[in-house]
Amino acid sequence: MPISAADLEASIRSALPIIHLEIEDTSSGCGENYSIFVVSEAFEGKNTLARHRFINEVLKSQIAQMHAFSQKTLTPTQYRAHLAKQAA
Repeated sequence: MPISAADLEASIRSALPIIHLEIEDTSSGCGENYSIFVVSEAFEGKNTLARHRFINEVLKSQIAQMHAFSQKTLTPTQYRAHLAKQAA
């Protein structure tokens, strides 16, 4: 059964405070490949691996049903730097 972006969003939002969240179905709508971009204060003080492990645990059952999953996780400070770099 395909995973919906709404299911992913609900799981993520219930697990941590979100400042910014993008979920992209990269499988042309079949729900087997997703890419997510999450910005949260909960990532402060955690390295990338710890952040990814956290998200993997939150989405454990959904990821098990996917073919591919990628994620980008940033702190609010990193996100502001990311936006500034894009604007430049």
